[in-house]
Amino acid sequence: MSYRSTWWRPWHDIDLTLLGAVLTLTVIGVTAIRSAGLAQNTWDWWQQTLIALLGLGVALLLARLPYQWLRRWHWGVYGLANALLVAVMFVGTSALGAERWINIGGFHLQPSELAKVALVVTLAAVLEQSRAPALWTIGQAALVVALPWVLVFLQPNLGTALIFVAITLGMLYWANIPLAWIVLLLSPLVSAIVLSLSLPLWGVWVVVMAVVGWFSLPWPRIGGLAALVVNLVSGQLGQVFWGLLKDYQRERLILFLDPNQDPLGGGYHLIQSRIAIGSGGLWGQGLFQGSQTQLSFIPEQNTDFIFSVIGEELGFIGSMIVLFLFWLICLRLILIARSARDGFGSLIAIGVLSMLIFQVVINIGMTVGLAPITGIPLPFLSYGRSAMLANFIALGLVESVANHRRKSFY
Repeated sequence: MSYRSTWWRPWHDIDLTLLGAVLTLTVIGVTAIRSAGLAQNTWDWWQQTLIALLGLGVALLLARLPYQWLRRWHWGVYGLANALLVAVMFVGTSALGAERWINIGGFHLQPSELAKVALVVTLAAVLEQSRAPALWTIGQAALVVALPWVLVFLQPNLGTALIFVAITLGMLYWANIPLAWIVLLLSPLVSAIVLSLSLPLWGVWVVVMAVVGWFSLPWPRIGGLAALVVNLVSGQLGQVFWGLLKDYQRERLILFLDPNQDPLGGGYHLIQSRIAIGSGGLWGQGLFQGSQTQLSFIPEQNTDFIFSVIGEELGFIGSMIVLFLFWLICLRLILIARSARDGFGSLIAIGVLSMLIFQVVINIGMTVGLAPITGIPLPFLSYGRSAMLANFIALGLVESVANHRRKSFY
């Protein structure tokens, strides 16, 4: 046996396709960040590279270790993540009206990013113990997500709070919770939104949810009545919570519908992003040659709007390559979940899948005007040291599931 094969043996069964897709995205992201920072002569791309290398090392270490040890320590991981979220409220660094970072030796740690991974691990351990779909299973999941969700929402960080919800719903579905129940879980949020759009449509929605509750919940009359009451109340509470949001958050949530209402204010981001992506054409204007990018017309172009840089400079072809890589990552995560040794590992893979796919859909959607601007980064592409590190930790956990699975797959 050669030295090389002996050295590689601890990682013999990791998913190289998944790892390769992630590393390719990371290289594209670093290059786009470099382009976005040329005009300001920033070194964000270099910092991103260093964190990516550190994250890769952490991911390979986690892939080598059996992931089952997290089953015993998931409450410790959960407690540490929430402790960091609490610490942000007292010693956090403020930016744009929010307290989201803790300064540790010059490194700005964003606990909410690590909390996403901690939530995946904890929910996987809790949901694995459920032998059959039951309302108590949903109750347990709700209790787990409630504390970090509230702490993140109070920062305020609405984008990450929404990611927590996406993670929870995706993992509940994989844990065999009926789809009708998941729809009922989402119905209060939908009710709150629909009421602000159309009163008759809201009335129809409330009635439909009552019917769904009647036919899907264990106690038809009680279930139907509960669904009716919850949607009636949530519609009114939605107006209250809307008033609790910061002005910039409300603008981000509605201006995507018509950014020309405030072209020099809240709508400026989206207008410039559309111009940049549209000007890219089929092949793009060329790397480091995008006019909107190099003249810094796109705010936050190295973070929230990194896809605009890619669309302008690499064009439709480059954008499709990025989308293909994300599709490939999602496919590999599903295959790993299906071939995992146990339910705990399978749920970890689905939790990471839910976390990534929600961020991809919302981030790319907001750059082209199909989703509200919520400040959700694009995984492995947007500049963000904490986000990059958290994403590689999540990758390492999934690779551990693949590395220690019982059977191979293609």
